This record gives sequence, C-alpha cells and structure tokens, in this order.
Amino acid sequence: MGNAGPRLASAPPLLLPLLLLLLRAERPQGTELTFELPDSAKQCFHEDVPRGVRLSLDYQVISGGHYDVDCSVEDPLGNTVYRETRKQYDSFTYQADVQGVYQFCFSNEFSTFSHKTVYFDLQVGDEPPILPDMENRVTALTQMEAACVTIHEALRTAVESQTHYRLREAQDRSRAEDLHSRVSYWSLGETIALFVVGVSQTLLLKSFFAEKSPINRVAHS
Repeated sequence: MGNAGPRLASAPPLLLPLLLLLLRAERPQGTELTFELPDSAKQCFHEDVPRGVRLSLDYQVISGGHYDVDCSVEDPLGNTVYRETRKQYDSFTYQADVQGVYQFCFSNEFSTFSHKTVYFDLQVGDEPPILPDMENRVTALTQMEAACVTIHEALRTAVESQTHYRLREAQDRSRAEDLHSRVSYWSLGETIALFVVGVSQTLLLKSFFAEKSPINRVAHS
C-alpha cells in the first residue's frame, strides 16, 4: 500500500508529453458531409485550393434508386478535371496546377423520381507529420515519440474504419427498409387480390343457386 502513492504520482509526467504530441497533430484542411440530393437536381460545392496542393475526393451514395450519381470537378478556369457518370462510389486525387476556387458537383438529373443520399469527404493538402522535425530528422525516434506515432496511426486507422462501417451500415439499413417496403406493398396487393377473388367466387356461386328454373317461372306466372 505504501508504494502505490509514488507510482500514481509519477504517471502524469509521463502521459503529459504524449497527450501534447497527439493534440498537436493536425489534419489537412477538408470537408466531410452527408447531404440529400433530390431527383432531377444538381448540387455543387466550392473549395479554395492553392497551387501545387494535392486534393482528394471520396464519395459514396448511401441510399436511393440504384445507388448511383454523376460527379464532376472543375478548376477555376472552368476545365473539367474529373467526370464520372452513374457511379456508386469512387475516389479522386488531383494535384492543383491552378490556384483558385474548385467546383465539385453531384448530379441526379438523370433520375426523375429517385431521391439520393450522398456522402463525400474532401481533403486539401497532405497530413503534416506528428513531429515538427520528423521529415528532416537524422537520429532515431525516442521511445515516447515512437509510441506517439504508433498511437496516431492507430487512431487514424480506427477513424477511417469507423467511417467505412458507418457508411456500410447506413447503406444496408436503407436497402433493408426499401426491401421491407416492397414486401409490405406486395403483401397488401396479394391480400386485396385474394379478397376480390374470394368475393367474386362467392357471388358467382350464389348466382348459380339463385337462378330459377323455367318450370318455376311458368307456375308463378
């Protein structure tokens, strides 16, 4: 019991540099968004990109129709640097040779009734190293610095995996709800058809028994 105090007291000084290094790690400038794209509509986004900076775009259709969308990217001069039609998902990387505002457009104009939900992740620039002098460093990393780099890479992988699984879960849920709706409507149609057929057969059989013979008609007349 007497040794517990010094051990606990020495833990914060060791964890403090690790937390500071992880908090100093910066992410490249970017945007992550999930939005609704109505039928016969087009939605565009704009991002200011410096010259010589790498930009990357990842997108995926989460729900709606055949899970496809048109995507295009234009530079500040109006030149199309990327265009794909009816893609469910795709990735695009480009080194900006012109500084200015780039336009990213998603189009659902080919669909007249399917509403889409689209997710995209736009990153501008490369991720800076977790350590300021890591690229020009000659000596080996210390144990603390190596631990920081390992934890940083593990956290980034965990974030990417969570994003991937979250998109897959949303897409599978949308497909399950769409299948449930189709099964429900089909079952309702089958029920109505069986009811109509049953009533029609009952009325038809009743008409056979209700029909009077010619002898009974003469006797009543």
